Amino acid sequence: MTDTAMADRIENGSGFIAALDQSGGSTPKALRLYGIEEDAYGSDAEMFALIHEMRCRIMTAPDFTSDKVLGAILFERTMRDTVEGVPVPTYLWENRGVVPFLKIDKGLEDKENGVQVMKPMPGLEALLADAKAMGVFGTKERSVIHEADANGIKAVVAQQFEVAKTVCAAGLVPIIEPEVDINSPTKAEAEAILKQEIAAQLDALGEGETVMLKLTIPTEDGLYVDLADHPKVLRVVALSGGYTTDDACERLARNPKMIASFSRALAEGLSKQQSDDEFNAALGANIDKIFSASK
Repeated sequence: MTDTAMADRIENGSGFIAALDQSGGSTPKALRLYGIEEDAYGSDAEMFALIHEMRCRIMTAPDFTSDKVLGAILFERTMRDTVEGVPVPTYLWENRGVVPFLKIDKGLEDKENGVQVMKPMPGLEALLADAKAMGVFGTKERSVIHEADANGIKAVVAQQFEVAKTVCAAGLVPIIEPEVDINSPTKAEAEAILKQEIAAQLDALGEGETVMLKLTIPTEDGLYVDLADHPKVLRVVALSGGYTTDDACERLARNPKMIASFSRALAEGLSKQQSDDEFNAALGANIDKIFSASK
């Protein structure tokens, strides 16, 4: 029953997906933006404890509810942790009405053919089984496209769909994220190639294989409308990719059938030093902005 309710919420709900999945590599930067310098922690454990504290502050904030937030993407450590004494995925769904997703990629390989494919994911099936058992609805995996290299983009999309099939087989819904670098000099050309490759892979999906797409807000407004209408696509979400919150929201608003899945833009202007009232007001303002752009 939960799966059906979650799927309905993701497919038909209004709102956006919060990305709370900074990993080991991106956590120091996220903490720095939150007002915690690197000399404030002496180990990975302390670093992850601080970022978890920040995430809990977001997840328990008054505006972080199903009224405006459809789902939340979690880092594996977060999925296995608790908030207010409750396992995070359970808390999100039962206390907040927010659908939990899990980031499953292990980072990126070095750049080749203008792209970065994902590193191998040993133990993926076991992780997916754990996620399913913990009430997680779907997954997310990220690659990066830097240039309009047809071979590189083809490799990125093929790998993404190969992993997606494993995720579908485990009873979860994959979010495929082939990010196009917003600073790429050939961004529009890369997006045109990417759209073709994704469409071909979608057409080849089998019975019971449904995916979501997480894409950089395209240079050409409305580029991905056809993909959003594809019967194998549950939803198309947008990443902020380094745009400021205002810029990302303005660009997103020009793209029908795309909703936000922002991380940095969601946490913009939040700091550890704020009182709870200040923090909740700043987060609430970001949530309102992103929600409006996702409508």
